[in-house]
Amino acid sequence: MTQMAQEEIVSNTKTVMQGLEALRVEHVTLMNNLAEGSKTDPDKMEIVKKNMENIELGLSEAQVIVMLFAHLQNIEAEKQKLRTQVKRLCQENVWLRDELAITQQKLQTSEQSVAQLEEEKKHLEFMASVKKYDEIQENEDNLEKSRTDPVVELFPEDETEERNNMSPTPPNQFANHANAGYEIPARLRTLHNLVIQYASQGRYEVAVPLCKQALEDLEKTSGHDHPDVATMLNILALVYRDQNKYKEAANLLNDALTIREKTLGENHPAVAATLNNLAVLY
Repeated sequence: MTQMAQEEIVSNTKTVMQGLEALRVEHVTLMNNLAEGSKTDPDKMEIVKKNMENIELGLSEAQVIVMLFAHLQNIEAEKQKLRTQVKRLCQENVWLRDELAITQQKLQTSEQSVAQLEEEKKHLEFMASVKKYDEIQENEDNLEKSRTDPVVELFPEDETEERNNMSPTPPNQFANHANAGYEIPARLRTLHNLVIQYASQGRYEVAVPLCKQALEDLEKTSGHDHPDVATMLNILALVYRDQNKYKEAANLLNDALTIREKTLGENHPAVAATLNNLAVLY
């Protein structure tokens, strides 16, 4: 039912109520007159009373209709209010979703920044460690050169080569094995000396990750086919050899040999040194 039809019904109902109210007044007057008369007609009185009851019933029903219409109007107003609230909540929901998307994007960017900063922190800590050892490395190198291998005295001269193949590589031989005929940069030399120190102490759990980290940094900055990369591969291969990991050492030396042949030429002393290291493994 449309709003116009409801209002028309209520208007007609109010008009009927006015007519019924007028009839009720007339019937009240008629009842009073009949009651005051000298001769009371019971039949007329009964008819008037019955009409009064019908008029009262009609007025009551009309009042119910008017009250029902007022109640429906209140419900409709409440519905409009709720619709407005729902619309506002939908708008807020859209805004919150947009804010959530922006916040998630910011969070992702922040997480990426944190991960990058952590990597930079690790790199800086590594460089700080290198710098720390670089300051005292010159004195340590001099000490390493002056040391004698106590195992030499326990073996005859004719067994020297066999002993060197089975025992950890002495520190002063690391440089000869890894860098023969090739001058490495100062920073790489420092890393090389650190590996020498740890390997000579049998601390392979430190020497191997140090080599791998240096190798990864070199490949990022210089590419895989670079003499410095070949040098670090040689050093790592010697560390693996001292751990009796001959297969891994051979793979690294073959890789280093390929790089040196490409970058330095087949007749370079460094290529010969790498071939010598491979021959020792086999």
